[in-house]
Amino acid sequence: MTPSDGYLLDNRQTEAGRRFDALSALFDATTFRHIEDLGIGPGWRCWEVGAGGTSVTSWLAEKVGPTGKVLATDIDTSWAVAAAHPPVEIRTHDVGAEEPPGEGFDLVHARLVLVHVPDRERALRSMIKALRPGGRLLVEDADPALQPLSCPDEHGPEQRLANRLRNGFRTLLAERGADLSYGRRLPRLLREAGLHRVEADAYFPIASPACSALEAATFRQIRDRLVTAGLATDEEIDRHLSHVASGTMDLATAPMISAWGRKE
Repeated sequence: MTPSDGYLLDNRQTEAGRRFDALSALFDATTFRHIEDLGIGPGWRCWEVGAGGTSVTSWLAEKVGPTGKVLATDIDTSWAVAAAHPPVEIRTHDVGAEEPPGEGFDLVHARLVLVHVPDRERALRSMIKALRPGGRLLVEDADPALQPLSCPDEHGPEQRLANRLRNGFRTLLAERGADLSYGRRLPRLLREAGLHRVEADAYFPIASPACSALEAATFRQIRDRLVTAGLATDEEIDRHLSHVASGTMDLATAPMISAWGRKE
């Protein structure tokens, strides 16, 4: 999918950097813990799919060292170029439409990517094909249908507005082909694809400054789409952003489900 196809969270928009920073603050610790548990070390060859920002790519580079390699790919690499120094290579690539950009990887990782890819099945096959025998795959994706609310504690009008706007966001995602219940299926999909030692867990942050930063950046990024679709008014979005800025909203994200397995 390219920005011209109507992808809501275009990397070229001003708010993309703020979203990447918030996602990093929310989820990097979980991602790094899983990759550490998978045994990453010096000399590993890693493919970071849908790199977006630089935090995971830079961390992988530190772990694999000068004898390793980190290939970071995305359909828009404009935010990733800052990490383009050895052992990192940045490459434009569409995981759902192209052959894998290499094989023999020790680790392939994608975070919050496949839920947005139209041909998710092909993308998953491509990622597994790129692994060496014994290589590890870690896929982390959201499941907005599992927890659809911005404010699970809907105790007042501010929270009800937040949840209604989140529902509008989910509507736009679904109209563009996002699978809002993809995360929960990851363990089964990895097993069906032939991976072994498949496990999974979920992380569900509530009420952190990064949740508020992500909420504000996201709704600034999609406000025109929401208004054009008749799902919200500018006044409602401004009111919601004011509530978020007040620091009194206990905002939540959708659960991020991490699933991993090994290629035999």
